[in-house]
Parts: sequence; structure tokens; C-alpha cells
Amino acid sequence: MELGKISIGMGDRFAHQGVAQLRAIVKANGAGHDISPVWNKSNREHIYVHSHPADVRKEADHAVATLGFKGKYFVDADHINLSTVAPFVETADFFTLDVAAFIGKPSTEEEVRKFVDSCAAYMGDLQIPGIRQAIKVTRELLIEIASKFLAATQQASEIYQYLVDKKGKGNFITEVSMDEVEHPQTPVYLFFILKMLADKGVPAQTIAPKFTGRFNKGVDYRGDLDQFAREFEEDILVIDYAVKQFGLPQELKLSVHSGSDKFSIYPIMASIIKKHDKGLHLKTAGTTWLEEVIGLALAGGDGLEMAKEIYAGSYNRREELCAPYADVIDIDPARLPSVEEVNSWDGEKLANTLRHIPGHPDYNADFRQLVHVAYKVAAEKGDAYYAMLKKYSDVIGACVEENIYERHLKRLLNL
Repeated sequence: MELGKISIGMGDRFAHQGVAQLRAIVKANGAGHDISPVWNKSNREHIYVHSHPADVRKEADHAVATLGFKGKYFVDADHINLSTVAPFVETADFFTLDVAAFIGKPSTEEEVRKFVDSCAAYMGDLQIPGIRQAIKVTRELLIEIASKFLAATQQASEIYQYLVDKKGKGNFITEVSMDEVEHPQTPVYLFFILKMLADKGVPAQTIAPKFTGRFNKGVDYRGDLDQFAREFEEDILVIDYAVKQFGLPQELKLSVHSGSDKFSIYPIMASIIKKHDKGLHLKTAGTTWLEEVIGLALAGGDGLEMAKEIYAGSYNRREELCAPYADVIDIDPARLPSVEEVNSWDGEKLANTLRHIPGHPDYNADFRQLVHVAYKVAAEKGDAYYAMLKKYSDVIGACVEENIYERHLKRLLNL
């Protein structure tokens, strides 16, 4: 089982926007691309909205049947580990093995020594094709890398073997995720992480490292663009070399998590993957949920009231809602409008404050990040929220389609 060269991970927390999401993919594919849609939903999201992994499969299959989509598509068990993977086994065919929590966990001295000894061929000046400056690889560096990442790659191996036992080899896509941590993994780290995965028999098809800079949920990249460009290109070259050196899958590609709305780096990524003729997996995560709130605001009436209630709930529970996402959001409470102020807004004002249009005078990134993590508030409204999604499905669907196509795919693919 192989992904397409370009694949887009699409979250849909409440499972009502699959058709609208796929319409955007179909539109881009009609312009000459072959994008694989991947519907993703994490265990945490299922818990918050009281859904089941099988619901994501149903949504994806329904969208594909409705639009007569003929390309590859997948359902991603997003950010799973050994304790959470079981409910996803039957209906998912893409598994994001989240091993970030095991980075830095201790390995035995024997395990570290064995790995370091296995890297003898790469000691000294490691010259990776395309990277001008050779990488100085010392025994001390290898010990450092092994001490940080052996336990994480061992965890990836254990999850992968569990999936092989349950689903059979070759019947699912394997992604390894190490992105939700404080410190980035440099290209040389990535090279030896890939060796560890190959040594442990994990045929990763995508890998999500932690890049330099801030990848906050639903807002633009914050960091040095030139540094990101160097790092991203070197990662591409490292992967290409690692595939040849370690026998990893030919289609192995970078995955950019929390990649939604990183508009300033889209042209950089687009240029580099075109230059090297490589693929990319981009996760757009919770932006569809935000478009639901935007659509409700634009619908007016009880839809606008629902949008305001969601903001009020998020404002009053900010610390609780933000805690699970502390590594991937930065909110300045002083920049959040009060509940009373938001209650005075019309639908256009609320939508423009929430919608990510760079340079728009109403856009508020702090407001957007808070609502991004507030889907639990909507979930607690139960049938009342779902009724709003059905009542205003046309306006919401148009917002969802426009967001994915106009603000993401067009930027990423130079459409």
C-alpha cells in the first residue's frame, strides 16, 4: 500500500464535512494533480466528541462514493501509541505512530554501544549528496543521538509489529511522528533516526520530525524562513540518501504536522519538492472545525448565537482547553476580546476575526488559536451543535471547500 506523491491530511472533528473537503481535492486534481486525501482523527479527538474510529471510515467512504472519487484515499489513526491503537485497527489503513513521549527515555549501555558500532561506516566526514558541507560524525554525537532516540524508535517498532500481526504486512501506511516535542531534530539526527527505524524493521513511508520554529495550531509559521528552507531541503536530501543506504521505502517523504495555515513556508516547500521531484504529506488538522464556526457566524441568527456561545465557553475555560496543546499554541490573553465584546459583533466581524486572511485588519491569531482548541465546547452541546451543522450545511460546506482549496492547495501547489 502506497500513498500518492502529494497527500493531504484532513481532520474533521464532527464528521460532517467530508464531501466539502473532498470537493477541494477534486478541484485541485482537475488542475493536473494527483493528491491523496487522508482523513485523520486522533484518540483524544474521539474522546472529546464521543465518536469512534469507524465513524471516520464511514465519512471517508461516503464522501468518495458521493463524488465518485477514483483516486487513492486513506483513513489515518492519528497520533496513536500502543495503549490507544486497538480501536483503530479494523477501519484505519494509515497509522501515525506517535513516539515523541519516548524521546530521551533511557536505553541500555549495550543497546547504545551496539548502535554506535553499527554506524562505523558513517564516522568522520559524512557527505550527503546535495548538502555542500560534510557533517562531522563523532562517536560522542552518535552516543548522544542513540541516547535520545533509540527508545522512541523501539516504541515505533513495537507498534508497527502489533499492526503487522493484526492487519498483515503491507496493508497499511506507516508514518512515524516525533514532532510534538520542544527541541527540533536536525538533519543529521534525522539520518540516524531513519537508520534506527530501518534496523528495527519499520518501513516508514512518511516521517514527521520537529522542525525549527513554531508550528502553532491553525496559524502561520513563526521563525527564520531562511533557516527553515535550509533545514527542509537538507531533510529532503537526507531522506533520499537514507532510502538508498538503509533500504527504506522509495516513497518515504516528509510529513509536516500542524502544517495547516503555514502560509509563509508553503512557497518554500513547494519550490523544494519541485526542485528535487519529491513528495509531501501535509496535515491541515483542525482548520475544518474552524470553518464550521466561521460558517455558523456567517449564517447569522441561531448559527451566529451558537458561534458566540462556543467562544464564550472557550474564553471561560481557556486554561483547561489549552493544556493538552501547550506545545503547539501561543495565546496572549490580553489580545483576546471579551465575551461581551464578541457578543456585540455581527457575523461578518466574527468570521473575519477568526478566518486566517494574512493582513486583514480584523484577523486575530490569538482568537483563532483559542477557538481551534475549543471543539470540546461544541461537542458538549451535543445534538444542538449537530443540528446547526445540518441546518447550515451549505454555507459551512462552502467555507470548508474554499479554505482547503484557496488558502492551502493553491498556495502549496502553485495553482
